[in-house]
Amino acid sequence: MSESIIKSKQVRKEVNGISTEVVCTEFSNYIFIVLSQYGKIGTLVSVSPDSRSNDISTPAFSTKVLLGKDEPLTHVCAKNLAMFVSQEAGNRPVLLGLALKDSSIDAIKNFKEIIKSCKVW
Repeated sequence: MSESIIKSKQVRKEVNGISTEVVCTEFSNYIFIVLSQYGKIGTLVSVSPDSRSNDISTPAFSTKVLLGKDEPLTHVCAKNLAMFVSQEAGNRPVLLGLALKDSSIDAIKNFKEIIKSCKVW
């Protein structure tokens, strides 16, 4: 049996009483993560390591909303959820789909754990 070209994994869990779905897919040049509590892709955010950072030990990350509401909270959530993925995946950019009912600090911590359990990189 041959191995699939695209690695993908899906996890569904309850976070603060809300059904949450996470789909992680690895492509050769980026990681695609969908984190949804609505069953939709939602706001699409690109999170990538910033090559202009002066300090190599602590890479800076830039976020850009590609589709959806461009709000400050979206950028904060995206950075918190995608930075560790990018670092673990060899500083590859992360494309993140966010459709959240609950974006509290507690929920974000739970989302990170779910993303870790969905690791494909």
